[in-house]
Amino acid sequence: MANLKQIKRRIASVGSTQQITKAMKMVAAAKLRRAQESITLARPYALRLQDVMGRLGIDRDDVSHPLLAEREPKTVCYLVVTADRGLCGGFNSSVIKRTLQALVEAPREQRSVLYCVGKKGVDYFRHHVDVEMVGKMSGVFQELDYSAATSIGHDLCALYESGKIDRVILVFNEFKSAIQQVLHSDQLLPVPLEETEQETLSKVDALFEPDRDSLLATLLPMYVNRLVWRVLLDSYAAEQGARMTAMESATDNAGEMIARLTLQYNRSRQAAITQEISEIVGGAAAIQ
Repeated sequence: MANLKQIKRRIASVGSTQQITKAMKMVAAAKLRRAQESITLARPYALRLQDVMGRLGIDRDDVSHPLLAEREPKTVCYLVVTADRGLCGGFNSSVIKRTLQALVEAPREQRSVLYCVGKKGVDYFRHHVDVEMVGKMSGVFQELDYSAATSIGHDLCALYESGKIDRVILVFNEFKSAIQQVLHSDQLLPVPLEETEQETLSKVDALFEPDRDSLLATLLPMYVNRLVWRVLLDSYAAEQGARMTAMESATDNAGEMIARLTLQYNRSRQAAITQEISEIVGGAAAIQ
């Protein structure tokens, strides 16, 4: 009977874990819906800002702002975006592995530094990697706000304009769906120039007030902040999607384990009852 008590205790323990994982899945699903709404609301501003940037007719050969200046990447900064919490499958480990791969594959003459966003990335690279961390930010995703993006963008722009870093690479998970996150390594600085045919046509006979350089001085930092904000929104949504999927899988696994333990419990109980009956019958036969 001691074995039966152990199995019953195990069933109760797994059942409690299943309730927790099910609740975490529901919470992640609710947060995911809000994150998707935030991405949708941010899209019109991003499209309009991109349209204005296209109308300015920015040319890489005509460097009129330091954030556009291309130079030899002697010092590369990796902006690593992870979550503040775990229990989200391979969400954090994929970003960390991609960053480690980039650090290993970097040319020997190139210096690498890190700017970590998210507690998981900060803790890992602080304790396991001997690379300078020029910036770190934890707790961003507890109450995600645009001010976090402006703070990160301001720090990176200041480092780039001062010449302390020569390139900034984003390493993050882009949200595609609740079950799909795409790992990215994209350039943030110098500002990438992506020009569509419509933007090329919109440059014709464009008049600027104030002058073009003044507009660039205002719009380029805004553009960088917007890119960082998009990355934070995507990463947050991807985190919730990964956590929802992981908790759903954990809940299903707990259900399967409870079914196996229940079957084992019933078999053990049946065997114990059969043994007791056999002993009673044997004792009665011996008395007769």
